[in-house]
Amino acid sequence: MCFQSPGPVDYATGWGWQRQLQARLLADPAGPDAVLLLEHEPCYTLGRGASEAFLGFDPAAPPAPLFRIDRGGEVTHHVPGQLVLYPVLNLQRHGADLHLYLRELEGVVLDLLAELGLEGERVAGLTGVWLEGRKLAAIGVGARRWISQHGLALNVDCDLAGFGAIVPCGIADRPVGRLLDWRPELTAAQLRPRLLAAFARRFNLALRPPRAPEILQGL
Repeated sequence: MCFQSPGPVDYATGWGWQRQLQARLLADPAGPDAVLLLEHEPCYTLGRGASEAFLGFDPAAPPAPLFRIDRGGEVTHHVPGQLVLYPVLNLQRHGADLHLYLRELEGVVLDLLAELGLEGERVAGLTGVWLEGRKLAAIGVGARRWISQHGLALNVDCDLAGFGAIVPCGIADRPVGRLLDWRPELTAAQLRPRLLAAFARRFNLALRPPRAPEILQGL
């Protein structure tokens, strides 16, 4: 199944959709895998063990809403123009290995960049995808009884200014980037179907719209 929100979504709403999908698969592990594609309104998120030392602001008075969530990784920033892909998968059907899953999510972005004539890069010991030294995609996941949530965020044509208030992913010496700076003709809206296609190929899924009983509350 594939769910999309056409406009920017506040973080709490998107997180609620993920949890609805995860609850369905926990209740019926034989049910269909799902993916949620959206853009978030400006916000910051901290992984479950993330350090507030990587915030350049008082967490009690953030410049945009701040959430501590149940994924791995440090602080990141979401903003319109950044494509956020949340796969909710039964990982027992996809290798049952969280490290492998992270590498496969990186592979989705690398495949997409290759289609655009760009050579993305992995960095040993780190999670994400870089292009010419700039981090284009941040990845952080969580799972409960092998049912995944969270996923990847790919900077396309977003405003990067908000990243200046944090140390993104806790990596001080590797700046963030966006696809716009290499492919100025691209927009996040144009890239949505290509990102979904790259994801479907990598995970061998046939994506379809939700049927009436599968529609998410509020979407």
